[in-house]
Amino acid sequence: MDKDQKKRLKAEFKRNEQEALKSSIPMEIDELKDLLSFLDREDVPPCDHTHKETIGFLKSRNLIPETIVPWLQEHGGYCDCEVIFNVYNDVGDIVGWHLEEDE
Repeated sequence: MDKDQKKRLKAEFKRNEQEALKSSIPMEIDELKDLLSFLDREDVPPCDHTHKETIGFLKSRNLIPETIVPWLQEHGGYCDCEVIFNVYNDVGDIVGWHLEEDE
């Protein structure tokens, strides 16, 4: 197998992996993007190592926390702040949401 074939296979694998992840998200992409933005807002309270803010957001959108929180945990979101940093690492590019960089 030559270098170009390896590169194509690797790109195809990554695309398939991202498609599988995207189809596993238990909410609309825009809602996940909104959740990430909500948890990253300036006036967010310090993380108390629960999903208090996440659950409040989900309920305000009539989404089912019992379905979504386990998915977030599968992707490293074991509390509100970990949703931002760990889940974001998995889905940031998929949802088109990126952490603000310091200027």
